[in-house]
Amino acid sequence: MTAEVSVNCAVDCVNGCVLGEKCPNREHIAKATSFMNETSLDKMHEIAEAALRKKMSQPPKWVIPDFPE
Repeated sequence: MTAEVSVNCAVDCVNGCVLGEKCPNREHIAKATSFMNETSLDKMHEIAEAALRKKMSQPPKWVIPDFPE
């Protein structure tokens, strides 16, 4: 019997994938690597600026906390 280990990729894999070939996100790794290899740094900067402009042009989203009664 093997124990199943829960991995939080955002925390546990900061310095690299800890699951190796068993990683359920291998498809995403391949896509990200391909994007980085095929896209110039200037183009990535343009994409980031466009995303920032889009976010800044949207009206603010108000978050009203629920207070316990």
